[in-house]
Parts: sequence; C-alpha cells; structure tokens
Amino acid sequence: MQPQLLEMRKITKVYPNGVAANRNVDFALQEGEIHAVAGENGAGKSTLMKILFGMEEPSEGEILLRGERVRFQTPQDAIGKGIGMVHQHFMLVPSFTVAENMVLGMEPKKGLGIHVEEAVRMTQELSDKYQLAVDPTAKVESLSVGMKQKVEILKALIRGAKILILDEPTAVLTPQETEELFKQLLTLKREGHTIVFISHKLKEVKAICDRITIMRSGTTAGVFDMADITEQEISRLMVGRDVVLKYNKEEIFYGPPVLRVSGLTYVNALGKKALNDISLTVRAGEIVGIAGVEGNGQAELVKALTGGLEGKRQGSAAVNGSEIGNADMRAIRELGVSYVPEDRMSQGAAKEESISDNIISTRYRNGEWNRGLFLRGKKIVKLAEKLIEDFKVRCSGPAQPIGMLSGGNMQKVIVARECSTDPILLIAEQPTRGVDVGAAQLVHQKLLEMRSRNCAILLISADLNEIMELSDTLHVMYGGELVAKFDKPSKVTEEELGLYMLGLKNQHSTEERGGATDAEIL
Repeated sequence: MQPQLLEMRKITKVYPNGVAANRNVDFALQEGEIHAVAGENGAGKSTLMKILFGMEEPSEGEILLRGERVRFQTPQDAIGKGIGMVHQHFMLVPSFTVAENMVLGMEPKKGLGIHVEEAVRMTQELSDKYQLAVDPTAKVESLSVGMKQKVEILKALIRGAKILILDEPTAVLTPQETEELFKQLLTLKREGHTIVFISHKLKEVKAICDRITIMRSGTTAGVFDMADITEQEISRLMVGRDVVLKYNKEEIFYGPPVLRVSGLTYVNALGKKALNDISLTVRAGEIVGIAGVEGNGQAELVKALTGGLEGKRQGSAAVNGSEIGNADMRAIRELGVSYVPEDRMSQGAAKEESISDNIISTRYRNGEWNRGLFLRGKKIVKLAEKLIEDFKVRCSGPAQPIGMLSGGNMQKVIVARECSTDPILLIAEQPTRGVDVGAAQLVHQKLLEMRSRNCAILLISADLNEIMELSDTLHVMYGGELVAKFDKPSKVTEEELGLYMLGLKNQHSTEERGGATDAEIL
C-alpha cells in the first residue's frame, strides 16, 4: 500500500456552544492523487478542511505530514508546510492586477517599492509551467469567473503549495470551463501535486477523482476508490437514502402573466450597460429559468425586480400590472412577491437572531402576527416548528440562532420563509448554491410544489442540471442581454447552453445573419 502523504487522526472539534462538528474523523491523502471530500451540509467537511488549513484548531486528534506530527494554528502555518486552499468565494483584490494579487504579502522589492516587472515575470513563468493561462497585467475586476479561479490556484502554487484544497471549484463554471479546469488539475497531478476536491456535483467527482472520503453527521462514513462506488451509492452514504435529481413535472396550463419585463436597460456607475433591452414574461404556474456565468447581468436584473437597483434605467417591470421600477422590497412584497437571495449570509438571514425571528422577519407587520406593538409569540413559534418539520431543518428548535446552522439548513429556513407566504411570484436566486444533494432535492421539490399551486417562479441559477430540470422556459444571459430562449429546456444539452453562456452563440445574431451556421459563428 502506498504510504500516506498526510494523515488526520481521530480529529474532534467541539465548539464552545457544545456543537460537535467533527467526531473522531480519520482522513488521509496519498501523494499525487485527486481526493474528493463529499457530504451533506453540516456533515463536518468544511470544519475538517479549516483544521487542515489552520483556520481552526482541533479539540482532539493529530495531523501527520510525511510521518511528522504538525500543528497548524494559522493559515500561514499550513502554507509554510506546502498546503494551499482555494475558497469558494475568491479572496482577490478586484482593483489590483493579476500579478499584484499573486505576490500580495510577498512582494518582490525594487528600492522602496514593488518590483512590478519581477511580479509579472514570476506570474508568467508559473502560468506557463502549469498551463494556467492568465494575463499578469489584467485587472482582476475585468476577468471572468473561470479566469479568477486560475489566479487563485496560481496564488497558492506561487506560495509553494504541494497539497491544494479546492472548495466547490466548479460551482459557477460552464461545462467548457469545468472541462478546462479538469485538464489543468490533471496537469498539476502529473507534476506531483495532491488535490483535495470538495464538491456536491457527484458526476464531476466521479470524472476527476481517484478516491473519495464520505462524511456524515460529523464522522467518516467511508473511504473508497472511485472505481468501486457509484454516484447513487455516494448519495446514499451521504444522506442515508436514495437521492434522485430528475423530476417528472406534472403538465400545467399556465395562467396569465404575473411578471412582465419590457425593454429593461440599465447603465451602472462605471458607465457599462449592465442590462440591455431585457424583455421576458413569467406566467402563473410557470418556472422561467435564467442561465449564465456570474457577472453577466443576472444580479442587476434581480435588483431591478427586488428594489435594490440604484441609478438610471429605462423600460418597465410590472407584477400583475403594478409597476415596480421605483418600489422598495417592502412594497414589492406587499404585491405578493417572495425572494430567495443569492447570498444567504448577508442578504437572506440575520445570523445572530433565532430561526423564529428570521422566519417572521418578512411578515411581522401583518396584523396576523402582531397585537399592535407586540408580536404573537406562541403563534410564531408554532409556524417555525411546522416549517422546521416540513423542510427537515436540522436544529435544536425555533430558538436556535440561524447562524449556528450549516449552510444547507440555513438555506432551508430561508426557502421555507419565502415559500410559506403563499406568493404569486417567487424570485429564486441560486437557491441551492453550496448545499448538498439531499437539501437540493428538498428545495427543488418545494419549488415544484409552488409551481403546482400556480405560483410564477423566476429561477436564476448557475447550476445547469438544476435549471434544465426545473425550468419550463429557459433564457441564457450574456453581457447583459438575453441571447437565447428555449421553450423545451430538456431538449438542450449542457454543452450547447455553455456556448451561449460563453458568448460563442447568440440566437439573435444568427437571425440577423440570415441563419448563419454554428461553424460560421464560431
């Protein structure tokens, strides 16, 4: 048997509040492998990786690197031993160049200042070596998501990382960008690097990884050679039951339009046209999906529909005939609109407050839930208990602060809150980002239940499986425009959607060119 490069033995992590995130977890890496870590939200995998990268200290247990016992009290300790981590939310300075980000904290000096040419040379040399093509002089804010990820990987490599932890590395990538990333990871593997691949996308885990450690409820549920286990078996070990992410949607005869957007155009503070002549309709009982790589106008479109867009705009957006262009979110909610925001931590929840308080936060002004200055506490707790049961939220009860929940359980609370107000329109922005397959399945089922109750749903998602499975009508957004529309999303391939998402195809330009072929466009 190949000797272990790294071992984490009997790792236990108990927080001051008594929550045990890890209990006697064993984890090991062999040199030159790509090793997956999978598990439900709250299974303990994030805590385990934070311990490995020095962001957390274990309550018990030990870490051995090449047989030598090590202790990581800070990320710098881990980096000093050749361990790097690429977080799901990139840690880059947008206004800096690629080269400036690369050498941040270890800048080559020229006199009293930074040796810019040397930083550029170092970046280019590393980029060429690992076939991670980046422009060292480009500003990070101008880069695509896929390119930013390359910079993050190079940042870890330039600091000497031989073990690389990747947290949900394909969450916002197109199929083409994912394929390119996998080629680069295999290059790193050939160069002798060892990669930890944390992901909820089991199809990708099967495609790229050599072994997998499955975690469940803070413990290790098993370690397997990837060739010896199926996606279904991985799902079952993760959540304790079979998980199916394909749905037989009941046929629905759509009602009248609930949301109408017409000619919506918006120029942002930088003078860039972030939305260009957006027109779409969402009917009662219809799920309309918006696919696209992040940064192509989806965020601005959502803000325009939820009262968060500041600045000059043209066009109109109306809910049941009522214009919402200048309304705030409270007024929009009063029209019967619910909203699941992309960022559950900063927009979706008040982390220090209880589950009950978070559930009632969008409706406490309603006389059903208050007696003048006082809330109807018992009634609110009953509602919270019912939603906790309906949405299978793992928690100690309605009084638990929502910030103590795992990401997936926090997301369930937010979706529960937004679905339980009987809305006529639900705007769901990345509703399952960063959640495990079990939680994703539950959220999907709830969205389909809303659809069957004649709710109009606008679904914005970078998860192609999610958006193709759930959408009745599918738009693709690129460069602030809707570049494609499909009335039968199930007939489209992920690869074709990827071409539209990357701007390599555009239905409208095809029409303008008199039916040009795909080859001509490409």
